[in-house]
Amino acid sequence: MDRDQYIEVATATESREQANTLAKVLVEARLAAGAQVIGPVGSAFWHDGQFGMGEEFRLVLKTRGDKYDALEGTLIEHHPWTNPEITAKVLDASSDGYTAWMDKTLDA
Repeated sequence: MDRDQYIEVATATESREQANTLAKVLVEARLAAGAQVIGPVGSAFWHDGQFGMGEEFRLVLKTRGDKYDALEGTLIEHHPWTNPEITAKVLDASSDGYTAWMDKTLDA
């Protein structure tokens, strides 16, 4: 991803504690400028050929495209699940002040 792209990366965990731990690891490493833990949220899914429903906690990380590969690798390393959901979307627009804060935080 391009350094000039600001992105949100999302994953999910079973517990708020797990999401908070991942947020701490990634923000302290300056791979994400900030994180939000949302939930619990309801989910429906297929896992190992079986349908399931449950509650998860969504973790949304604010970062820049040039940090994505390292963020993904660290997230996989520390995530409690073997094959976690990890998605990223480019922010189409954001305020100049917000992106300046992200740059300052990520580049410190």
